[in-house]
Amino acid sequence: MIEPALPQRIAFLGDYLPRLCGIATFTHDLCEAVACAAPGSDCFVGAVNDRAEGYEYPSRVRFELQEKELDSYRRAADFLNFDNADVLCVQHEFGIFGGPAGSHLLALLKEVRMPVVTTLHTILREPDPEQHKVMEDLVARSDRLVVMAHMGAEILRDTYGVPDEKMDIIPHGIPDLPFIESSFYKEQLGVAGRQVLFTFGLIGPSKGIELVIEALPEIVREQPNVVYLVLGATHPNLLAHEGERYRLSLERLAEELGVKEHVIFYNRFVSLEDLKEFIGATDIYLTPYLDEAQTTSGTLAYVFGAGKAVVSTPYWHAQELLAEGRGILVPFRNPRAIAAGVGELLADPERLVRIRREAYAMGREMIWPAVARRYLDSFQRACSDRKTQPRAAFASWTLDNRPCDLPPLRLDHLFRMSDDTGIFQHATFNVPNFHEGYCTDDNARAFILCTLLDEVGGKPPADHLGKLTTRYLAFLAAALDHDTGRFRNFMSHGRQWLEEVGSEDSHGRALWAAGTGAGRSRIEGHRRLSAKLFESGLPAVASFTSPRAWTFTLLGIHEYLQRLSGSPEIDEIRRNLTGNLVRLWHECATDSWPWFESSVTYENARLCQALIVSGQWLPNTEALEIGLESLRWLASIQKTQTGCFRPIGSDGFYQRGGARADFDQQPVEAQAMVSACHEAFRATRDPVWSDRAKRAFEWFLGRNDLGQSLYDFTTGGCRDGLHSDRVSENQGAESMLAFHLALAEMNSAEHLISRSPHPVSSGRSGS
Repeated sequence: MIEPALPQRIAFLGDYLPRLCGIATFTHDLCEAVACAAPGSDCFVGAVNDRAEGYEYPSRVRFELQEKELDSYRRAADFLNFDNADVLCVQHEFGIFGGPAGSHLLALLKEVRMPVVTTLHTILREPDPEQHKVMEDLVARSDRLVVMAHMGAEILRDTYGVPDEKMDIIPHGIPDLPFIESSFYKEQLGVAGRQVLFTFGLIGPSKGIELVIEALPEIVREQPNVVYLVLGATHPNLLAHEGERYRLSLERLAEELGVKEHVIFYNRFVSLEDLKEFIGATDIYLTPYLDEAQTTSGTLAYVFGAGKAVVSTPYWHAQELLAEGRGILVPFRNPRAIAAGVGELLADPERLVRIRREAYAMGREMIWPAVARRYLDSFQRACSDRKTQPRAAFASWTLDNRPCDLPPLRLDHLFRMSDDTGIFQHATFNVPNFHEGYCTDDNARAFILCTLLDEVGGKPPADHLGKLTTRYLAFLAAALDHDTGRFRNFMSHGRQWLEEVGSEDSHGRALWAAGTGAGRSRIEGHRRLSAKLFESGLPAVASFTSPRAWTFTLLGIHEYLQRLSGSPEIDEIRRNLTGNLVRLWHECATDSWPWFESSVTYENARLCQALIVSGQWLPNTEALEIGLESLRWLASIQKTQTGCFRPIGSDGFYQRGGARADFDQQPVEAQAMVSACHEAFRATRDPVWSDRAKRAFEWFLGRNDLGQSLYDFTTGGCRDGLHSDRVSENQGAESMLAFHLALAEMNSAEHLISRSPHPVSSGRSGS
């Protein structure tokens, strides 16, 4: 049998040095190892940037992509296709790619034409729904999957249904270090004559370092010469949000327990050469991690493979490496057990040496040259398994197969319309109208937008976006009257409230925004304040009669429950509001008028969206079916003969038995339709809904009755409406926010769109 040829052009995708993270180190080491193992191949890297300015990469990096910029992933796919890469090796970790659960990566994988081998650095046994969907798509779009432990393969089989023949189990690579006594390196580090306990890696609360410090007093009583060496910089993400709070808490703990003379912190991200010295000086390595669900630990692999004794908590990777007496496993969060495990080894030198030799012997299978050869085998299998297809696949790059080109994000007008109080309601042309002041409705929309942009990726610097988000949330906090539990709506330019109580709709929209902040914000203070506002304002909704206030509240409840657990009160309100909408349907809907009211007025698709969302999550099959049927009818009456989206006009709306108003068409109607259709697609996987969302979004860009764009590409604003003979020239907050929210949703939903749908039944129910 003829062996398949090695791929000649091998691309690697992931974080890359000098970015400071474990994935960056792994991508670098794997690429270099493969390049050495296949000297005739051209190995190159696509680096994922977490900051706009990027990094000073070496020549191995041929292209870069911005973590949160969806279009950057498409451009990267184009580069790989035109550069004729033979295989792409992706390093996958949910947190390093943009979009919900790292879904931006799927935009790249949908378009690349070469086989894909994906290394899974994290495999979740209990993923949330978004993570599960992303993982399913990732599995489908990868030709082979590499896991680093047998537990990872087991989870892929049980949780995601991945067949064994699609997986390769390849251990985490490690440098080839000699097996020598620790005394040589101890002298170089200035700890000669001491017994060295060691932990290294990026520092953060999940490492459990405090547990070792709590164990030290007992260890020191038996072994006075012990020193605990902690090597590594604080994780950059933690540093950005909390500074050195965690490290300082560890230092204070060591002082309080009287062991500060036995603890050394070395706050650096060291080179491999320096790391070798620290590993060499180690007697016992400690990984007191707090979470079982860790299938891979690069730091554990490094030290274990170098022939060092390990005391660890039983997370999955440790269970596998340290089985059969190759180390000591201790219970989670148990300092006394850590002390006992360390004490056992230090009191039994013969056992310590035996464990070291067994670990070192097993580690020979983990050194980078051996790992690189196994990756090359995986690449060859991926290439040979891939069905033959044209290399220059331009025929399949038709508009029907390529995702629609979305406008780039431009927030000039958002900044222009905002001041230190919040966002202004109205504009004259593209100039803010101070006279009309502010409203809670628009500040709620603006807060939702900024929260989504932070999640799916926005181009403005994070500090600018953060300032806007804080400003809009502060407005919502000021709008809530804690005595009445109601949000006020209108505020003058002089910061005077113009009413005691706002409308029910504005109250519901404020709850929607607060729920979004509680469920999605990455800033703890924003999450906590949002949750407080949501919980304070929710009880008032029980007496509301506005169907759209019910709808906005239901959407807010859904967002809130994305992160926070529910309460009986919230669950009851959700069921009651869903029941209210179902009751309206039964009271009004007929075969020829399948709608909730005797008129179709404003933000109509939100009624459908709320039932689709709540119907899935309660679950309530009847609510889901009504949501889908009403949306189908709404879509049928909101289009022209040529297929353009034509929302119900606000100049008279649409009364049952009367003529519908075709104008004035409002941007919020298009945005509501985009949202509802995407929700319907999530529920059914029927591509007709993604097509309808696209048509509704294209209304902003000129696919409408007049063939004129409402979105202003030069300002980032959106015109206020479409009249029978012209577009409005004013660019108020509501319209601008409607466009940018629709754009954010189109970007976020990109990974959901599939050409192999699995529709569910959505027939008429309960009429």
